[in-house]
Amino acid sequence: MAAPKTQGAATQGEEDGDGNRGGTGGVSYENSKDCILEPLSLPESPGGTTSLEGSPSVPCIFCEEHFLIDEQDKLLKHMIIEHKTVIADVKLVADFRRYISYWRKRFTEQPITDFCSVIRINSTAPFEEQDNYFLLCDVLPEDRILREELQKQRLKEILEQQQQERNDNNFQGSCMFCNEEFLGNRSVLLNHMAREHTFNIGLPDNIVNCNEFLCTLQKKLDNLQCLYCEKTFRDKNTLKDHMRKKQHRRINPKNREYDRFYVINYLELGKSWEEVQLEDDRELLDHQEDDWSDWEGHPLSAVCLFCEKQAETIEKLCVHMEDAHEFDLLKIKSELGLNFYQQVKLVNFIRRQIHQCRCYGCHETFKSKADLRTHMEEAKHTSLLPERQTWDQPQYYFPTYENDTLLCTLSDSESDLTAQEQNGNIAIISEDTSKLHALKQSSILNQLRLHESLKN
Repeated sequence: MAAPKTQGAATQGEEDGDGNRGGTGGVSYENSKDCILEPLSLPESPGGTTSLEGSPSVPCIFCEEHFLIDEQDKLLKHMIIEHKTVIADVKLVADFRRYISYWRKRFTEQPITDFCSVIRINSTAPFEEQDNYFLLCDVLPEDRILREELQKQRLKEILEQQQQERNDNNFQGSCMFCNEEFLGNRSVLLNHMAREHTFNIGLPDNIVNCNEFLCTLQKKLDNLQCLYCEKTFRDKNTLKDHMRKKQHRRINPKNREYDRFYVINYLELGKSWEEVQLEDDRELLDHQEDDWSDWEGHPLSAVCLFCEKQAETIEKLCVHMEDAHEFDLLKIKSELGLNFYQQVKLVNFIRRQIHQCRCYGCHETFKSKADLRTHMEEAKHTSLLPERQTWDQPQYYFPTYENDTLLCTLSDSESDLTAQEQNGNIAIISEDTSKLHALKQSSILNQLRLHESLKN
């Protein structure tokens, strides 16, 4: 079929192969401004027949040819070859069927040159060999507004579908890895796969059309295909071992097939989740201030070893413990020559004894911390530390309380380490290779080999 009947009128806004335009711009839409929002309802098709809403096919804009909705490329090819019309940035059209239906109606009302830019090819050839192609794109305000409205409509439908799935408690599905059945809300299954099989496809509230998504993933697994690297394997056990060992229990983020199942991909026209996320990161960096002078952190409070008293500095806390409990931590540190790690072990030892209501001076146990504190203060046992080997043990590297701020305020100065080196309390283990031959001779492996040779 030849180009549309309006081709002969393509005199305004022509563009040759070198990109030069002529005429008045090729766009005349003043008379159609009131019709821009029509595609949001589209109760009837241009010919007055039933709506195409539930149809599995899409018609050509200019003729009666129909193509399946999944064969969109065939329709676009048909329009280029038969009607010399190109639609720009088709991937940015949120609802291709409604988009085509809208322009099918508009082109019956006005000439194509009122909407499309005209591109002349073979402009240097003789006139009879020249040809004109028509470009429909969002440079035309009517087309741009149509695309934006279709995007809003699609987002509205997606959010409604998402809300329906959130509230649906009749979901039924099985785990793709252990075949356990789940009933109720979809989040139960998704959380199970994330928790038990470390297969995390995202928060349930971020996913839409969940049933179709799970079916897509299950079909890939049934075809023995890895969900991440998308390689195919010979059997299920090999596939499972591969996904487990390679940590491939996740979907391929570069596979655009999955984009339609995440709400973020519907938020902005023509932008994927990666582009939206990148813009968010840039915005965060742009607003990040280099001046931290007005930043105020919350002061950390260390808790007394014997009561609930808190202080913002270790100096204040040590003054309190000395006045209220006759326990001088700084003096003990100095007299015993404790380095940082030994201080940590001592604090954790005392914390554990107090937590267990046990006096570390006489090993007596009490019913409450208050009774223990009264006993230790009256018996002067707070400063009666046991022998070093009792508390200087590896088990006390681990804090009794995870949020023990006192451990973060202990001194770790170079003078402490220097003092310990002078006292010889730091053990240095070197790799001594001078007696390597002797080590080989006394090796247990030699004894085993000798034993085996005797047996044989």
